[in-house]
Amino acid sequence: MTNTSLKLGLTALLITAGFSVAEAQDRRQGPGPMDFATLDVDGSGEIDASDFDAGRANRFADIDTNNDGQITEAEFIAHMQAQAAERATEMFARLDADGDGSVSRDAIEARQGGGRGGERMIQRADTDNSGGVSAEEFDAFREQMADRRGGKGGKSGKRGG
Repeated sequence: MTNTSLKLGLTALLITAGFSVAEAQDRRQGPGPMDFATLDVDGSGEIDASDFDAGRANRFADIDTNNDGQITEAEFIAHMQAQAAERATEMFARLDADGDGSVSRDAIEARQGGGRGGERMIQRADTDNSGGVSAEEFDAFREQMADRRGGKGGKSGKRGG
C-alpha cells in the first residue's frame, strides 16, 4: 500500500469515526436535544433514509470548511477541537453553579464523588491490608476491573507494559 493510499484510508476511517461519534451524540442528546424536526432534515413531516443521508452530508459539509469535497487533517482537527471546546464549556457551566466564572476544587471534587475515589481504590485493592497498594496489588486490581468491564484494559493496560 502506498503512503498516499494509507493516508486516504486513514482519513476515510477518521471521517467515518467522526460521523459515528456525531450520530451517537445525537442519539444521546449531545449538544442539543434530538427532536423530530432535527431528524426530519427535509421538513417533509416524515423521517426516512434520505433524512439520515442529508444529515450525514450536512455533517460532512460542516467539517469541509473550504467546500472542496475533501476533509483535510486540519479541517478535521479544527472540527473536533470545536466540539471538544463546546463540551468543555457546557461542563464548566455545570460546575460553575454560582456563575461567577470560576470553579473551586471543592466543586470539582464534589462532581467526582467527593474526591474519595482514591480512598475507595486503596480499600478495594489493598489485599494485604497494609494501608497502601503495591504494584502487584495494583495490577491484580486493574485486571479485576477489566474483567468486570468485559476484558477492556486488561494485561495490555498494565502499568509499565
